Amino acid sequence: MASKRRGGSRPSWRDRAFVVRTYDFGEADRVIVLLTRTHGLVRGVAKGVRKSRSRFGSRLQPFVDLDVQVYPGRGLSTITAADTVAYHGAHIIEDFERYAAACAVLETAEKLTYEEGDTVLFDLVKNSIAQLQTANDPTQVLDAFILRATEHAGWGLSLYNCANCERLGPHRAFHAAVGGAVCTNCRPPGSLEVDPETLHAMWLLANGYAYAPAALNAGASATVLAQVHRATTAHLQYHLEAGLKSLRMMEQA
Repeated sequence: MASKRRGGSRPSWRDRAFVVRTYDFGEADRVIVLLTRTHGLVRGVAKGVRKSRSRFGSRLQPFVDLDVQVYPGRGLSTITAADTVAYHGAHIIEDFERYAAACAVLETAEKLTYEEGDTVLFDLVKNSIAQLQTANDPTQVLDAFILRATEHAGWGLSLYNCANCERLGPHRAFHAAVGGAVCTNCRPPGSLEVDPETLHAMWLLANGYAYAPAALNAGASATVLAQVHRATTAHLQYHLEAGLKSLRMMEQA
């Protein structure tokens, strides 16, 4: 919602937001990169937040669902208020796997969003960050987010039929550049060898279902989930044409 003008400038607005990145600016200020629900990616200055007693600054941190007020600027905007809607940080920052997965969710969203707002992407971020507080398998939450967010961005995968010739599956290979599952005749060099159950698990995650393979033994389940993560991140990084720092951080755990 827009509010009154200040000094003839454009009207301010309020929106829901997550902090994606921050960096220091001047002696006491900080630049905050916000993923907002209806205004897209916004870079704004939060003045005075590096002062030790700044309650305002304590709210402007990752993994907090915020309601922010922003005055638009020609370059950087100005963040003048931030109220906490929901705080998810406590259980996330205490656990490295949850923390790394949550960072990867935010970094992926930053790469996929533009200046225009994307309410679907924002809600996927919000729901994933909330789930990461209690999820038994944070990596599965991340993979589900990547698959759903990339499909929303127009990069959906073929996970049963061959992505090249549409031959009926299930198949045993995956190639990100081709667009998903590939049959024996179409598979290019460098394709990932996968269990057909891996492609089924990816389909479930992409369509909003959890993967709970009760019929498989623990070793087989772990193999499938490892293959899901490898294929999913290969798919993301192929389309982004770059790696993500947060994914490299997860690999070091």
